[in-house]
Amino acid sequence: MSLLEVKNLRIEYPSRHGVHAAVKSLSFSIERGEIVGVVGESGAGKSTVGNGIIDLLSPPGVIASGDIYLDGEKISGLTDEQMRLVRGSKIGFIFQDPMTSLNPLFTVEKQLTETIRANLKVTGKEAYQRALNLMDQVGIPDAHLRIKQYPHQFSGGMRQRVVIAIALSGEPDLIIADEPTTALDVSIQDQILTLIRNLCIEKNVGCMLVTHDMGVVSNVTDKVAVMYRGDLVEFGPTEKVLGNPDHDYTRSLISAVPRSDIKLDRFPLVNYIEEAGEMKKLDIKTHWLGQSEDQREYSGPLLNVENVSLRFTTKDSMFESRREYVQANDNISFHINEGETFGLVGESGSGKSTVARVIAGLYKPNAGKISFEGIDLTAIKSEKQRRPIRRQMQMVFQNPYTSMNPRMRIFDIIAEPIRFHKLAQSEAQTRQIVHDLLDHVGLGRMAGVKYPHEFSGGQRQRISIARALATRPRLLICDEPTSALDVSVQGQILNLLKDLQDELNLTMLFISHDLPVIRQVCDRVGVMQKGKLLEIAPTEQLFNTPQHQYSQHLVSLMPEFKGLRV
Repeated sequence: MSLLEVKNLRIEYPSRHGVHAAVKSLSFSIERGEIVGVVGESGAGKSTVGNGIIDLLSPPGVIASGDIYLDGEKISGLTDEQMRLVRGSKIGFIFQDPMTSLNPLFTVEKQLTETIRANLKVTGKEAYQRALNLMDQVGIPDAHLRIKQYPHQFSGGMRQRVVIAIALSGEPDLIIADEPTTALDVSIQDQILTLIRNLCIEKNVGCMLVTHDMGVVSNVTDKVAVMYRGDLVEFGPTEKVLGNPDHDYTRSLISAVPRSDIKLDRFPLVNYIEEAGEMKKLDIKTHWLGQSEDQREYSGPLLNVENVSLRFTTKDSMFESRREYVQANDNISFHINEGETFGLVGESGSGKSTVARVIAGLYKPNAGKISFEGIDLTAIKSEKQRRPIRRQMQMVFQNPYTSMNPRMRIFDIIAEPIRFHKLAQSEAQTRQIVHDLLDHVGLGRMAGVKYPHEFSGGQRQRISIARALATRPRLLICDEPTSALDVSVQGQILNLLKDLQDELNLTMLFISHDLPVIRQVCDRVGVMQKGKLLEIAPTEQLFNTPQHQYSQHLVSLMPEFKGLRV
């Protein structure tokens, strides 16, 4: 008897425009002690399957047909009260978006201990100790201090670790992990995956691992399910599916995995397309995007960061001696030349995103200087003075779920910066620009009439990139821009950024924990740990002969894809 058995599952989303089948007649099983990876492009239905199993489909989604069994007992069709007894104690769920799955009004301690006591018969003191142990297991330093903090005081990767701890706290029989390592660096990713692997072996737990990271799939899963537009196109042992796939789509998906061993001029793309929807190529030089009127007479580095430090207050007091701080950035210095891509890597919580936000003007540093084309940004006091520079520096944020207004249509989200900076001569031109950008990132202009909640995480990130490009920026700050994207869309987006860089001399600060992507995209790379910049080197030099001990550690942990190379 299988731990989880899904038979002929069909999930539909009815609307006034008709019925959309997100999952079509899906059947698979998971045994105890087994990890099954579910892969496919964004929008393929991977997350929908997980949500359907635990009956947490977003309205108006419904299970139209099919059955779901856990340990031989049917769990599809249970009442809300019955299903609450299954969630947490029997099925643990690691959600894709850590910010929206944590309550911002409660401390991490409250949320962890509440879950533990709801699923296990323990005292408050025992629940607290279990919570501390879980935070240690998922790699959160200073757990006894951090457990008292709120979600907004954690980085994206730290929040993801808290979500993983909550999912494991009820000691479930089945873990459904929806992109559990998306926001994690390679060291913590290795730690989390080892923890899940050991749980499966030692406690006979089953795991459904939804991910777009094919390196993770090849290293930790026993079986792989490949989904394409709601259909299960291939299912079998990992070694067979990745090493000798039967389906054309699987072969195409594997070919798009970024190389970690060598640097290529361009990312390979998924070429298995049954219908229109791929990116449309624009002639950038004759298009609006290539017609920026900015003067470029300055000959030095486009961006110069000098001795920047920033600390956050964790405990305030009217007495200076009683205040407590966390040093997010400690004496950071680097420069980026025009047309260059500079990468920042490091573990979650190392201060990478904080650097990006300081450069973008979202945080004010406690010390140091930031210059853009020779202009000292830290000396500018007026928003009116900063606005022309702000237009030339755009940011793609890490979290595509919280970086867009849920009440605005996609068209207006992309058009907003064009209208704000008065970059178009008419509303008709604005409409054409937005439509071109939507086509160019592979969503199509009809996506403009929809709202953010109607798109998957990967699709929302494409919208974020289109919005960032709408002001014709000279410096694009990319904070984990591909963390929510599958390998096929990732290749399209990164090739797009390379094209823009070549044709518009675009400059990029590229922050990522995905080392194969960093190797393919960046000219130089800086390595950060605990707020400090430890090493800066040309990309190939860093990957072949890293100098700092921590850099060597990161490179050694880079997942190696063990599948077919074509």
